[in-house]
Amino acid sequence: MILSKEKQQTTFEALSDTFGYKSRMAAPRVTKVIVSTGTGKKREAKQLELIADRLARITGQKPSPRKAKQSVASFKVREGDQVGFMVTLRGARMFDFLDKLIHIALPRTRDFRGIPKTAIDDVGNITIGIREHTIFPETADEDLRDSFGFAVTIVTTAKGREEAEAFLRHLGLPLRVDGSTKR
Repeated sequence: MILSKEKQQTTFEALSDTFGYKSRMAAPRVTKVIVSTGTGKKREAKQLELIADRLARITGQKPSPRKAKQSVASFKVREGDQVGFMVTLRGARMFDFLDKLIHIALPRTRDFRGIPKTAIDDVGNITIGIREHTIFPETADEDLRDSFGFAVTIVTTAKGREEAEAFLRHLGLPLRVDGSTKR
């Protein structure tokens, strides 16, 4: 199994023919990975603590609580209420998390057929929605009633959608061949 960090170092050789890179620094690389989750209607302190603990186990880093920026009466949210958690991973933790995501967690996802190519935005970043946090081995022993989902955003230095797609395929991210979003 080749790790993400090693694959990133071979990006220049693999993609320079296609995209015409003149320097190693022109080749795309992963700058950070952002893991974020909303708490939804789980506003009790015990449930918020459980989500923070599970997210810390999965990422290896303590999550930062996120507060509501403005009040929304229809959602019964007041300004300053805690509405989610976020973790920004860089360096060694980022590559460890990416390897765990690509090689362990995504293959354990139920009915997984690949990540749609439409998840890649115009500036070269990809956001993956994970429905159940229990696909990670650190949290597989718990009840399904306390399950929550989260989003993983992989931020790259790619300059466009095509370049990002080629780079993410090179890293080993399982993108769908047809790019459709049908289930």
